[in-house]
Amino acid sequence: MIDGQTKNAVLKTALSFHYQVLIGLEKCFSLEEKQSIWFEKDGDVSFLGGEINDSSQIEVKNYADALTDHHENFWNTLKNWLDPLFDHEKYGALILYTTQSFGQTTRLKNWNTQTAEQRFNTLENIFSERSKEELDAKKPKEIVKLQKLVMQANPEKIQKIIKKVTLLTEADDADSLRKSIQSKLIGIPINNQKKYLQELVGFVYDQADKNSWEVRKKDFTAKCEELTSVYRKKEFTFPPFIGYEATESDVSRLQEKLFVQKIDDIEHYEVIPEAIGNWLELQNSLIAELDEYPLYREKTKNYQNQIVKRFQRCYSTAQLEFNEPIKDSKILYNKIIAEQPLNLGNEIPPIEYKNGLIHDAMDDNSRDLKWKVE
Repeated sequence: MIDGQTKNAVLKTALSFHYQVLIGLEKCFSLEEKQSIWFEKDGDVSFLGGEINDSSQIEVKNYADALTDHHENFWNTLKNWLDPLFDHEKYGALILYTTQSFGQTTRLKNWNTQTAEQRFNTLENIFSERSKEELDAKKPKEIVKLQKLVMQANPEKIQKIIKKVTLLTEADDADSLRKSIQSKLIGIPINNQKKYLQELVGFVYDQADKNSWEVRKKDFTAKCEELTSVYRKKEFTFPPFIGYEATESDVSRLQEKLFVQKIDDIEHYEVIPEAIGNWLELQNSLIAELDEYPLYREKTKNYQNQIVKRFQRCYSTAQLEFNEPIKDSKILYNKIIAEQPLNLGNEIPPIEYKNGLIHDAMDDNSRDLKWKVE
């Protein structure tokens, strides 16, 4: 690796691929029944419907330079669509979706308004500029090889394909796409839209398996309904808790925390990963700037005071029944952790939320709480 080139190349590829996913995700919002978006099926993004005219194949390109007559982006895309393995008959439209703007002198500017015959003439005029030396070179430039492959194809097939081709230039970049997608999240408070989008992107990635990558209309709709129920405007937004279990790295990093030491004191080592996971989920929920998050923090603080009072009553009972310190302490821990959460307004919070608050209270030295029954 020289000056980080390999690392940068991998990052560039990953970002380009993520850009492709954002394109497909935006198209998901226009899906109708029995339609779906495919990734890496016949190209970058494929929009498949019941009828050929409702189906399109999209090549996604993120370039900074201009789209000119001899740009590899344009000619390589035509070459791919002319490949015998690509069945263009399945698609009513072939779209080159590029962030490029047209070059000032390019003959491609009028492409979208031309007939197939006019487009073919445009290609011939551009190709005719190649000298005999360029065409016959032992090692021709890459763009020359691409142009030869295109123009040596069957003219009838070329015209059938280019008739379907649309050049969508100056397309949205990744940031603009995110804003466009978020604008479609009707009824979702602005502070929740970023999290909603992140989960939608994760959903799209989750649809891939070893054989195919398809996002179906019904699955996309179901996911949107699920997320809308979580992130829509409410009295306040309650973040989702998934029951995260701490990794070995988490345990190593947080083993000196006071709440972990108090579990160590009662030799209940096997519950530590779960306890740290609950504590981490709580902390993450408190820093996530969701809609009405100041209200969430305030209600969380009040709720914690309620469950601390309940804990103190249980601890007092455990002291009255005191027999064996470690055994009694583990029983107390198991009882408190297994208890169902108190209602929070009209909702019953996740048990991980309740337990995260118990561990958070244990981590507060001023509260003087402990698991060890003495």
